[in-house]
Amino acid sequence: MPHKIIFTDIDGTLLDKNRDVSELTISEINRIKDAIPIVLVSARMPKQMYYIQDKLGVKDQPLICYNGALVIAGNNIIHNLEIPNNLIEAIIHYNEAISEEKFHISLFNNNEWYVETYDYWAKREENNTRVSPDIRSNTETLNSWKTANKGAHKITCMGEARLIEEAFRYFSTEFGNHLHLYRSKDTYIEIAPKQVSKLTGIQKLLDQHFNISIEDAVAFGDNYNDTEMINAVGHGVAVANARDEVKAVANAVTLHHKEDGVAKHIAELFID
Repeated sequence: MPHKIIFTDIDGTLLDKNRDVSELTISEINRIKDAIPIVLVSARMPKQMYYIQDKLGVKDQPLICYNGALVIAGNNIIHNLEIPNNLIEAIIHYNEAISEEKFHISLFNNNEWYVETYDYWAKREENNTRVSPDIRSNTETLNSWKTANKGAHKITCMGEARLIEEAFRYFSTEFGNHLHLYRSKDTYIEIAPKQVSKLTGIQKLLDQHFNISIEDAVAFGDNYNDTEMINAVGHGVAVANARDEVKAVANAVTLHHKEDGVAKHIAELFID
């Protein structure tokens, strides 16, 4: 089976123990990038992926952002799905009026990232992604987006595990039919439009930009939100630290992300 394109998750898959791309990863990507497109697929916003593209020398390639809610190629938006403002408002209202204590909310649209305060959670995300948020109240952001007729590509709720668990249960009951709720950690909830998935983003990009069959695609991942794409592509690869559910549908399991699993599997797949 020919391999014509590579899609790879970032955190826990492509990045090393220092949350960066290793020299081996850079070398392997550089070796094949002129013949094989390398597309980053992540829950991150575009700005949080640019520095990785720069290091890999693939800044000219498209990005699948926000787990597939936003797919961009250069200045062109290939696919766009947003959380409507009435649901953003309901989430803010829960945090302001219903929750026992307030937790952190980050609101994202394309390259905009707004937080109410520069707190522990904002600093942590900034450290992990090398992008700084803008400080503005959630209500101000919501009102601005209503005026501009746009919603959120992603909402992230972060805080004490007990509060996040309570919020997750409430959001699942109240908004589960309209929103995709994903917990990557017990202190996080990532919220996206219901229809969003990395696989949907991949399919849109393959159909509308590359004209490549999904059977000719390779994908690397580690977490629950990677399962669909790993299962659907022609060659799905789980890193050794991946969830068992991801490994169960993968065609292959490579080394741990801290051991350059992606780079070493690329070396095996694409031999000069």
